[in-house]
Amino acid sequence: MKHIFFSLICFAFTSSLNAQNVQLKYSNFDSWITRDIKESKIIGGATKTIYEIGPTGTWNGSVPYVNQGGSPWANSNIMAKVAGVTKSNISVFREKRGTGYCARMTTHVVGVKVLGLVNVHVLAAGSIYLGNMMEPITSSSNPMRYLDYGIPFTAKPSALQFDYKVKLSGKSNRIRQTGFSPVKTIAGMDMPVIICLLQNRWEDSEGNIYAKRIGTAIYRFSKETSDWVNGAQFKIHYGDITGDSYYRDYMNLFQGGDDQKYALNKRGKMVPVREVEWGSASDTPTHLCLQFASSHGGAYIGAVGTSFWIDNVKLIY
Repeated sequence: MKHIFFSLICFAFTSSLNAQNVQLKYSNFDSWITRDIKESKIIGGATKTIYEIGPTGTWNGSVPYVNQGGSPWANSNIMAKVAGVTKSNISVFREKRGTGYCARMTTHVVGVKVLGLVNVHVLAAGSIYLGNMMEPITSSSNPMRYLDYGIPFTAKPSALQFDYKVKLSGKSNRIRQTGFSPVKTIAGMDMPVIICLLQNRWEDSEGNIYAKRIGTAIYRFSKETSDWVNGAQFKIHYGDITGDSYYRDYMNLFQGGDDQKYALNKRGKMVPVREVEWGSASDTPTHLCLQFASSHGGAYIGAVGTSFWIDNVKLIY
């Protein structure tokens, strides 16, 4: 009986420890889905290989991608079909780390040459997030509306943990480059960013989605790292944080602008998620939003060369 009692205590203790540190599915980034996308002849006709986070395998590159194997992850590697022209974007890379892999996000300029004559150059940042990408992308106008942002979630973790590495661009300012207007200088250095939000969402009779912000962990990386930082933890702050020393203006409720978040409503339409108020620590979330990006500031904004590596994403309780 003593042996049985001791075994039960050990099992309970081990289970308790495991409950404190929960790895999100596929967040060790050791398995990826490979997509080979044949671009249209009018822009060169090259075949580009891009990757999705999920069970190891392949996906027909001519078919819009949907998350596989229960993967909660999407990213900014996409297939676009604009005016009948197929184009891909690659800003998230599968990269070797030890015996497995990690994810690298990079900010770069994507060039498109039509019939060898017309050049269009767009700045693209690498981004990984919980949710879905609504392929194919059919317009460069407001690309955020293709990101179905967040997943159903009701728990309350105390922190986010992951391994990371940062490379900054070395430039003092950023640019905004859409490809269809002059390049504009944006004040301030570029920084990789994590955005972790716990929201309580609801939908009205017209299909509009609203949210109460319950938990917040938003962090910008202003310093380059010489090597990996392993097991870094970032506290999730609950309730209204506007009076806390931790608070910065960019942590405010998302209510529009270049970084507006979207989600699929019950009618199958992508609509803005309008954060209308702060919740309290006692409120129960309905959704978890988690995003890693090589640049902050919104679509088409950043500095070429800014890079962000992540691995082993976990929630701490």
